[in-house]
Amino acid sequence: MNKTDRLFAIILELQARGQTRAEDLARTFEVNKRTIYRDVQALSEMGVPIVAVPGQGYALMEGYFLPPLRFTTDEATMLSLGSELVAQHFDAQYRAAAHSAARKFEAVLPATLRAEVRYLQDNIEFVSERELTTEQAHILAQIRRALMEKKMVRFEYHARFGDEKNSLRARTVNPYGIANIDSIWYLVAYDHGRHDLRHFRLDRVENVELLNKTFERPKHFQMGENGESSREIALRVLFDAEVARWVRETPSFFISNLETTREGLLATLHVRHEREALQWLLSWGSHVRVLETEKLRELLKSEAEKMLENFS
Repeated sequence: MNKTDRLFAIILELQARGQTRAEDLARTFEVNKRTIYRDVQALSEMGVPIVAVPGQGYALMEGYFLPPLRFTTDEATMLSLGSELVAQHFDAQYRAAAHSAARKFEAVLPATLRAEVRYLQDNIEFVSERELTTEQAHILAQIRRALMEKKMVRFEYHARFGDEKNSLRARTVNPYGIANIDSIWYLVAYDHGRHDLRHFRLDRVENVELLNKTFERPKHFQMGENGESSREIALRVLFDAEVARWVRETPSFFISNLETTREGLLATLHVRHEREALQWLLSWGSHVRVLETEKLRELLKSEAEKMLENFS
């Protein structure tokens, strides 16, 4: 940490902790006490009102805060909780950055507001369904670096459907963005082998290699508006009204439209292969009927017959 950053950090520490001894500051910033003495002198010369009490340490004059921003309790709480959520879902480097940012943000809050935010934090909890393994965190960090540096990436991918089902195939892609959906990380990328956008689950990725080739992301690309043109198969299924609420609560990734009708909840899905929707539809048992396609209807029928054989 350079001197300028340390000076600012010392102010934040004093705001967060109140009266603080020089030896405690030295330990926090991994410097000796003489350096802290010089830093405090420099801050005083810059006009920062630091009060020194012999035997007790340093403190900022009451009423001095940085930066000159005013947050409501709701605003401050959302910023604090947001950093906690990011910390849960990112790799170690960003997790540490999120925690550091949260400490700095909390440090600039007035004492009363800080207490209110801490109270709400203690009573609101985020629980992640899936924890990243060490290998998955490493892959996420590599993909994030490739995004930042706009570098092409080569990796091996476990395909679940289609001609490459259950195979591990090499892919070379331009990483355009990443998304966390239901605690699962997805990569949105241009696949050079298929000449199209693809979504890749990062927990199916292995052996990531950043290439020395760079790329330019298309100006028109927008996360959330990048449906894959290859999802050309439209499926239509009808759910009984009694499960309509629960379908909306746990929708499929492939749903493009939900419509309430007299007969029940009509869902339209767009997939590359009918099998992509098979498992989700089977989970609804007799409460779902397939209107389109005939191939999907036959797949469900065949799978149901195999299930019945297992219990016969």
